[in-house]
Amino acid sequence: MRLPLLSLLLALGLFCTATGATEPRVLDRPIPFGPARRALTLDYIRLHYDPEARDIAIIPRMVVVHWTGDGNLTSAFATFTPDQLPSARADIQKGGALNVSAHFVVDRDGTIYRLMDEKRLARHVIGLNWMAIGIENIGGPRRALTDAQLAANAWLVRDLAARHPIDYLIGHHEYGRFRGSPLWRERQAGYFTGKSDPGANFMARLRARLQELKLKDRP
Repeated sequence: MRLPLLSLLLALGLFCTATGATEPRVLDRPIPFGPARRALTLDYIRLHYDPEARDIAIIPRMVVVHWTGDGNLTSAFATFTPDQLPSARADIQKGGALNVSAHFVVDRDGTIYRLMDEKRLARHVIGLNWMAIGIENIGGPRRALTDAQLAANAWLVRDLAARHPIDYLIGHHEYGRFRGSPLWRERQAGYFTGKSDPGANFMARLRARLQELKLKDRP
């Protein structure tokens, strides 16, 4: 029996939403990346990964998914914009003066904001920044990430995997699995913090949408 045209269109729409195939809005909103931030980034690379480094480029092989924990898009931009890490981040100050950042931020409605070049190092995951693209999501334990964010993350990971040699997809809370592996590059002994973002449920739902990519979650 044939489906009525409206029912067929609705079914196709639901399929696209379920697989993350619907293209979200992607907007460029670059954070400042002048000489000072470049110098701090190079200092970070030399401190943590390679004392002889001469540039800040990475070859992305991993996508790491985060949540901001609280706040909104405005506060996220305010957090990432300064070149230097604020004094309030005492938990990671031993890791250098470079401020934290991410390559993308996904708002509650699924809009994706591109903050910086995907092939530049961003400080978002200890031990793995040298190969990892970071995606931040507005939300946290008190504000669960939305279905629109889930769809946007799926679309973005699929897009990144089509353009870079991405082998791994992890949540920030899973990064400790890589300690002791050849992929873990951290020259600062004991430099490690526990994380809970974005949670096992969100990552399970995200991976379910991306099964065909066969991305790994451990070394």
